[in-house]
Amino acid sequence: MGRAEERRARQRGGRRAAPKSHRSPSTAGASTATATPTAPGSPAPGGRAAARGRSAPGGKPAKGRIRRLFTWKKVLGTFFGLCLLAIGGFVVLYLMVPIPEGNVAAKQESNVYEYANGDVLARSGKVNRESVSLAKVPKDVQHTFVAAENKTFYHDSGVDLRGTARGLLNTLSGKGAQGGSTITQQYVKNYYLTQNQTVTRKLKELVISLKVDQKLTKEQILAGYINTSYYGRGAYGIQAAAQAYYHVDASRLSVQQGAYLAALLQAPSQYDWAVASPTGKKLAKARWNYVLDNMVKQHWLDAGKRQGLVFPVPKAPKGAPGLEGQKGYLIELANKQLEQKLMKDEGISASQAEAEVVGRGWTITLNIDKKKQAALENAVKDQLTSKLNPKKRKVDGNVQAGAVSVDPRTGKIVALYGGQDYFKHYYSNATRDDYQPASTFKPVILAAALDEQAKTQDGLPIDANTVYDGTSGRQAVDHGTKVGFGPPNEDHVDYGKITVQTAMNKSVNSVFAQMGIDVGMEKVMSVAGKLGMDTKGMQAVPAQTLGSMGASPLEMAGIYATLDNHGKKVTPTIVARAENNTRQVRMDDPIGDPVISREAADTVTSVLTGVVDDGTAKVSVAGNPLRAGQQVAGKTGTSDGNKSAWFTGYTPDLVTSVGLFGEDPKPPNAHVSLQGATGLLPPPGRVNGGGYPAQIWAAYTFGVTDRAKFDLETTQGAAVQPSATPSPSQSVSETPSSSPSSSSPSASQSPSRTPSQSPSRTPSQSPSSQTPSQTPSSQPPTGDISPQNPLDPAGG
Repeated sequence: MGRAEERRARQRGGRRAAPKSHRSPSTAGASTATATPTAPGSPAPGGRAAARGRSAPGGKPAKGRIRRLFTWKKVLGTFFGLCLLAIGGFVVLYLMVPIPEGNVAAKQESNVYEYANGDVLARSGKVNRESVSLAKVPKDVQHTFVAAENKTFYHDSGVDLRGTARGLLNTLSGKGAQGGSTITQQYVKNYYLTQNQTVTRKLKELVISLKVDQKLTKEQILAGYINTSYYGRGAYGIQAAAQAYYHVDASRLSVQQGAYLAALLQAPSQYDWAVASPTGKKLAKARWNYVLDNMVKQHWLDAGKRQGLVFPVPKAPKGAPGLEGQKGYLIELANKQLEQKLMKDEGISASQAEAEVVGRGWTITLNIDKKKQAALENAVKDQLTSKLNPKKRKVDGNVQAGAVSVDPRTGKIVALYGGQDYFKHYYSNATRDDYQPASTFKPVILAAALDEQAKTQDGLPIDANTVYDGTSGRQAVDHGTKVGFGPPNEDHVDYGKITVQTAMNKSVNSVFAQMGIDVGMEKVMSVAGKLGMDTKGMQAVPAQTLGSMGASPLEMAGIYATLDNHGKKVTPTIVARAENNTRQVRMDDPIGDPVISREAADTVTSVLTGVVDDGTAKVSVAGNPLRAGQQVAGKTGTSDGNKSAWFTGYTPDLVTSVGLFGEDPKPPNAHVSLQGATGLLPPPGRVNGGGYPAQIWAAYTFGVTDRAKFDLETTQGAAVQPSATPSPSQSVSETPSSSPSSSSPSASQSPSRTPSQSPSRTPSQSPSSQTPSQTPSSQPPTGDISPQNPLDPAGG
């Protein structure tokens, strides 16, 4: 065989052809293995394909066929074909998609807000927008926006292909929106399109941005961008923003003020200094620094001047017309919850969602019950604000009230009180979370103990009858080791050996500090999160047993509503539905799955009835003449330094959390004491949870609820083991004459649990003989407890 034939044979069979035999015909029938020698290094007769049994039809190996199918020429050709197809498609799209007429003014329409019954609550009013020419905006202020959003703006083609491709992939994969758009793209989105995160919209944005960049100058594009962007506080455009945040025209903005406005565009509500959380303020400052540092890098700002710039704290906001009284607070929460829904469903950012809600012609129906709303406002006025006289007493000007009322069966927010007036106090006291909930957190600790089936240091189950050492300042222990935490009780009262029920009634700090250690603070905080508290960033430390974290009346109402709803998660919701001319939005079901067992939730409810009938809320709630036998559970709370006072309580069909907060009305609005407000006289002059908060709660709740009984699946707690029958005829001014434990559910029962304490610590007196009533010097104050001087006799 010649070389050409051998080469063709290799191409056909993948190996060298065997040479012709020179043997005689007589040997032709001999074995191929002996008659046909193989070339050195060649495979054995039959080849690998035969050995593996994977020869293609006709004897051709499968591997060779795959190689012929995916040759580099075919792969390369396919790739170039797809590229040409994509380019062709884009050319067609470019030719077919025109620059539409700008319709931003048409899209900015007043929103209409309705009560649950359909009556109009408010209209958001005319959209606050005024365009100004770029010539009236200082050059360095113009540069702040470029430095914040698109450093290559002055020399790019108007699009960020990498960012757009990433956005398309995220949209297709359902990961939501991400940054990366140029100023041109953002202007196109604001002025020509919508914020909807769809592939079609993104492709249109890309095409129109390229065309706009060809048609308009960079100055025209920048002017359009800063005049159509949403800055928060209802302000569209830089002129409205300058007035809203600094009370000046855009032409008078400083570079540091411009940097703040540019920073706002990333998250208007979150970065608004007037309502931002500590984290939000930190992020806003970081963004402000980022903008100015970028200006230095771009040589738009002198480094020396940059070092001397101080953060420009914005002015206090002004309420928009038509939002006076409680309307602004209701609308603010409604907008926020609708924005959160759009972010979840459409994958848009916070700033995009806010721009889609404010002034977009929505009709938003709230869950607010018109009658209950009026009743709550009247209760706050009658029980508190009518008694405040800031001209006579400076402390009265520091009192802020907030309340949220929720139907536990539906999760609907039926009433809300955010402050005396939205124009006078822009920050809603109903949703603020910068004050301690204090002892209203104690039911969460008990819920965690019951749901986790926790045990004391002695290995005994924790329940309503478990006995703890209630000595004030007692050091909490963890299996014989002191944890360095021994909180005093209110007025340093020593209660000795008491049951959990009595400890809840009297709000005994030392007992719940030890219970938190017994359960494990990680588990306590986990259950708090399940019940509805925002525990992100909170440390699981013993001090949290005193409710030292921040919480809002909205959060506390949700937690107690979940307890009232037998452990099924309740997420308080103010929006029933929303619709405009392009879409309808239905809110998620406020009622979720069980987060703790029904037995645990019902046991906590049962225990909390004792707080009302025999504890710190007895005077204002149990003794209220409007009660008429209504069954009630609840908990008082008074924070350290008397900076906040709470009562969160519930009936079977209504949960309401009321909080009072001490706030200096002058910036930076520091937390201050409520002591002495309304003329309360020492000692001690405190505004406790069992005073005004409980009175507001009772005046409101007993006027809007029907008599009902709790449906509880538990054998524990005051509701099923009462020590005394509540009397509806008790006077509001009644002063309890009993000792701290004489009226508790456990007083007539033999303790069924062993005290939970360190083996190395012995109570100072015999457990069998020591009772609070035998220690006159430790007796809680029992002064005049009248509506004019509503002290909480046992703290909270």
